Amino acid sequence: MKAAIISGASVGIGSATAELFAQEGYIVYCLARRECPVSGVNSIECDLSTQGSIDDACQRLERELVDCEEIALVHNASQMLKDRVDGCASDDLAHVLAINVTGINSLNQYLIPMMQASSSVLYIGSTLSEKAVANSFSYVTSKHAQLGMMRATCQDLMGSGIHTAMICPGFTDTEMLRTHLGNDPEVEAAVAGMNSFSRLIDPAEIAELIRWAHHNPVINGAILHANLGQKES
Repeated sequence: MKAAIISGASVGIGSATAELFAQEGYIVYCLARRECPVSGVNSIECDLSTQGSIDDACQRLERELVDCEEIALVHNASQMLKDRVDGCASDDLAHVLAINVTGINSLNQYLIPMMQASSSVLYIGSTLSEKAVANSFSYVTSKHAQLGMMRATCQDLMGSGIHTAMICPGFTDTEMLRTHLGNDPEVEAAVAGMNSFSRLIDPAEIAELIRWAHHNPVINGAILHANLGQKES
């Protein structure tokens, strides 16, 4: 039995990734507050900002995935606020870090001990995992932390047969990005013009890279950029 566990698979990149793994015959689990729209995907309600919710979801997974021979664990769920260093309340920062960092750690603590060789732990980062833009303070901070988590994961799992990587999408046509941009067509066009193809990335394009990364352990510890060639600022 092979399984894919994808956080935030109810929309966008996560949903597209769930569909690809389901087509490949994996048992797919979506950990999210909303159900995954992909037929055949097992949706488990999970709020990554709440430890009790994570505990309940992982206890179900522990029961259902006993002796699973291969797991793709995809840390895709993310929270993005529009905030600044001089205006981000510590409670708001803590909430973003709970979903984007601490929740990932909790999932790892539960699920990595269940994973056998040929499994993977894949972090879905961002171009903002390595740089910053204005008005995205908590998100940038959390994505930099995820990059450190991925690199530490690589070192700590040496010799286990489990590999890791961080996939860093550019501006992708997702609900989260459109909300952040305020659903303004002019702003969207300006953002799309920041790469060499002058368009937003389709979530399915990122999903295919995630699927490929799971099947290719040669990229263990790597950062995989997927941004259509962004223009240097």
